[in-house]
Amino acid sequence: MKHVRLLVLTEDLPRASLTLAEVESFHPDPRPPVESEFVNVPGRAYRELFQQARSRLDKISKLAPLPAEPNIETVRVVGAEELDTLNRWLGEIWADAFQFEEQLRHLDEAERSVREQEAALANFANVNIDLKMLRTKTRFLDFYVGSVPRENVRQLEVVVGLAKHLLFTCMTTGDHAHVIIVGPTGGAEQAQLGSVLNAAGFQPLPIPQGLDSEPKEVHRQLEERRKGLVEERATLRRRIAAWAEGNAERRLDAERNLILAEPFVTLDPSIRSAGYLACMCGWVPARDVANLEAKLRDTLALPFQLDARDPRSDERPLVPTVAVENRLLAPFAMLVKQYGIPQYGEVDPTPLFALTFLLMFGAMFGDLGQGAVIALAAWYYRDKLGRFAPFGILAGGSSMVFGLIYGSVFGFEHILPALWMSPLHDPLLMLKIALGWGVGFLTVACLLAIYNRLVVGNTVGALLGHHGVVNLIFYLALIWGGVSVATQGSFGHIPTALVILALGTLAVHSWHEQDAPLGEKVLVVFIETLETVIGYVSHSLSFLRVAAFSLNHVALSIAVFTLAGMMGTFGHWVTVVLGNVFILVLEGGIVMIQVLRLEFYEGFARYFSGDGHEFTPLRLRRGTKAATAP
Repeated sequence: MKHVRLLVLTEDLPRASLTLAEVESFHPDPRPPVESEFVNVPGRAYRELFQQARSRLDKISKLAPLPAEPNIETVRVVGAEELDTLNRWLGEIWADAFQFEEQLRHLDEAERSVREQEAALANFANVNIDLKMLRTKTRFLDFYVGSVPRENVRQLEVVVGLAKHLLFTCMTTGDHAHVIIVGPTGGAEQAQLGSVLNAAGFQPLPIPQGLDSEPKEVHRQLEERRKGLVEERATLRRRIAAWAEGNAERRLDAERNLILAEPFVTLDPSIRSAGYLACMCGWVPARDVANLEAKLRDTLALPFQLDARDPRSDERPLVPTVAVENRLLAPFAMLVKQYGIPQYGEVDPTPLFALTFLLMFGAMFGDLGQGAVIALAAWYYRDKLGRFAPFGILAGGSSMVFGLIYGSVFGFEHILPALWMSPLHDPLLMLKIALGWGVGFLTVACLLAIYNRLVVGNTVGALLGHHGVVNLIFYLALIWGGVSVATQGSFGHIPTALVILALGTLAVHSWHEQDAPLGEKVLVVFIETLETVIGYVSHSLSFLRVAAFSLNHVALSIAVFTLAGMMGTFGHWVTVVLGNVFILVLEGGIVMIQVLRLEFYEGFARYFSGDGHEFTPLRLRRGTKAATAP
C-alpha cells in the first residue's frame, strides 16, 4: 500500500475526483496535509447544492421510483451551474410531489377514520336504534353503554333492576357481553349505580362522532365512504403515475448527474486548498499507482503532481487493508470480518481459516450422503445464499471426502469400503490425532502472532508477550515432556529445563512490568504464571472435541439404526430418513458452532488483532463506464 498526495489546480478538482472514482483504487485519507498552507476547504457551495438535490430526488423517488437503473455511458464533469439548474428543477417537481403526498396522507387519515368507525360499529351490530340517542343523555333517561364479563350479566341485571334500570344484552364476544343500561335520571338508587357497575367489571364503550343512525344505516354509509376513498386513491395514483411518467427521463438523467457529482462531494474530508492549488491524500495499492497516474495524465487538462511513498511506522493503524477477492474465499472472509479486519501488514487469516475450518468440519461431520445433501442444498439455493453459497458447497464437499475416508453413507458403513476406518473402530487413536491437530494448530497460531508483532515493530511483544517466542518454547517443551511421560514414563531433563527457563523468563518480565507493592507483584506474577500453564493445557484439550464429535456422529447413526431395526419395513425407512434429517439439522448446526468457536477463540484470539479497517476506494455508485469525456 502507498500513501499518495495529489496536487491539482482547484478548477480541475471535479475532473480529478471522477478519475479517482473511475480507477477505484483511491482510499481517501481524511487527515489534513502536513503543509500549513493548505487550510481552505474548496467546493462548499457545490456540496451544499449536491446535498439539497440528493435529498429532493430521494424524497421524490419514494413517491415515484425511477423506472430503471441509470446507465452511465459517458463519465463527465457536472459543473456547478448545471447542478444548480438541476437542483432548482428538482425543487419544482418536489413541490408537486409534496402536494401528492399531502393528498395521500389525507386519504390515509380518512381510511383510518372509517376503519375506527367500523370497529366501533361492530360493538352495536345488533342494536336497532339511533346510536345518537345512546351517546347523549336526556332530561329523563340515563344511558350506560359498555361491556361486562359474561358471568356477571345475570347479577348485574338484578342489581340495576333494583335501581329501576333495564339491562339489554346486544352482543356477546368471548368472555364479555356488550350491554345497554337504560333508566330514569335522578333518584337515590342511581347514586349507587356507579359503584355497582365498577364492582361488576363494567367497561364503557364510547360511541364515536359520526355514528348518528341505526347500525345498519351507518354500516351502509361507511361502506359507501370506503368505496369512495378507494376510487379517490385509484384516481390519485393514476395522476401520480402520469406525472411520474412525464418527468421519468429527466429524473433518470438527474440521478446520473448526481452519481457523477458524488465523488467530488465524497472527497470532502480529504481535500484542502491554498489559492488556486488543491491537495488530496489517500491510500492506493502499490500495483495501482502507475495506472492511477496514467489515467490522471489522460483525463486532466491542467498540470498535476502525484507523489507516492511507503507508509510510516506510525501510520500503520491508519493504512486500510485490501479484502480478499477470491470467490471461493469470499464467504470465509465474511466470517473473518465478523471478528474484525486485519491490520495492515498482518497475515490475512482468511486462507488459513478456510483450510482449517473445512478440515475440522469434515472430520467432525464426515458422511458422504449427508455432505452431498449439504452441498446440493447450497448449490440449489445459490441465488438466495449469494456469496455465501460456496461456503455450504465446500463444507458439504469436505464432509463427503471424510465420509469416504470413514466409509459412511447416510450412516451406513457397509455400502462403501472405508479408505481408512470408522472413528468408532479406534476412539483412542482419534483422540490422539485430535490432540496432535490441536498442538499443530496452536503452534501455527503462535508463529503467526510472533510474525505479526515483528511486522509492526513490537519486538518485545514478539519475544515476551502472550503467545510470543518464550510462550511457544514453554508450550513445545510442555508437549515434549508430556509425550515423554506417555512413552518413557518420565518428563525428561531437557523439557523440564526449558519449561522452568521459559516460565522464569516470563515471571521476571512480568515482575519488571508491574508497578505495585511487593505483595501485589508476587500475587500477579503467580497468577499469570499459573494462567499460562493452565491456558495452554486447556486450549490443547479443547481440540479433543474434534474427535468427540466424529465419534458422536457415528454414535447417533447407530442409535438411529437401532430404533429403525425395531420396526417394520416402512417404519424402518421412515426412521432412517427422519434420523438423517435430525442429524443434518441438529448435529450439523452444533458442529458448525464448535468449529467456529475453535477458530475464533483458539486461533484468532492468539494472532489476529482485528482492529484494522477495510480498503474502501472511491467509486461511482452505479452504472457502467463505457467512455470518458474530454
